[in-house]
Amino acid sequence: MMKFGLYGLFRGRGVEPGELVRRAQLAEAAGFESLWVGDHLAVPAEDGGDQPRLEVIVALGHLAAVTRHIRLGLGVIVLPQRQPVLLAKQLTTLDLLSNGRLTLGLGVGYVERELHALGAALHDRGARTDEYLAAMRTLWADPIASFNGKYVAFDRVSQLPQPAQRPHPPIVIGGHSDAALRRAVATAQGWYGVYLEVPETARLIARLRTLEAARPADLGPLEITVTPPGAVDAATAKEYAALGVDRLVLQPTTDDGSDFEQLIRSAGRELVGQV
Repeated sequence: MMKFGLYGLFRGRGVEPGELVRRAQLAEAAGFESLWVGDHLAVPAEDGGDQPRLEVIVALGHLAAVTRHIRLGLGVIVLPQRQPVLLAKQLTTLDLLSNGRLTLGLGVGYVERELHALGAALHDRGARTDEYLAAMRTLWADPIASFNGKYVAFDRVSQLPQPAQRPHPPIVIGGHSDAALRRAVATAQGWYGVYLEVPETARLIARLRTLEAARPADLGPLEITVTPPGAVDAATAKEYAALGVDRLVLQPTTDDGSDFEQLIRSAGRELVGQV
């Protein structure tokens, strides 16, 4: 059975506390498996910077308190523009307070001015992502942790308690580049592709399958998550499922999220538990 998630909770009135909670609780009651939120902290004004956005760690912490079983997905957090020692503690806290419901989606980012504003850059974003992830894994695994990298280092530090999910929350790598696909296969539990029609999804999954020959056995099967660019009916959902997609994360069709409630009701009735 395919899993169904929702993306775009923050759109329009979703930044208002009451509306955000209402949307999340409606989705949980309708049987959705997960809620996913994206990560932008300093968007250039001409590229949508005038749109209201909530900080995702704080927002998911709030949603953890007002929901009970729906999973909470970061889809995706831009890792190179976050301080990894602090982020590891924030994610542990979120996983614990949600009783192990966190899914950690990670990406390298693509907005140059946003990366620059937060002390990162396009040219080293991939290297920072790999090193930051390795550092966070060390903090989650070792009660007394040390790490010596190019961008981050620490010596005999402790971050307790450890995450509720062991050894850490499931990691999902987002992105369509070959580097992102390789990173997902080599390091993560899943891969997340966004705004993908069925043909492009088929092409990227075929590439993932060729890379999986080198996948470490202890990582298990690679879970595939996709957000389609528009509305999805049952027939289309079955096309994605036939390709090997494990989860569809649906989004409203309006920029202001005014159809979010309708999306929850229609997809909850026609897709969730049916495909």
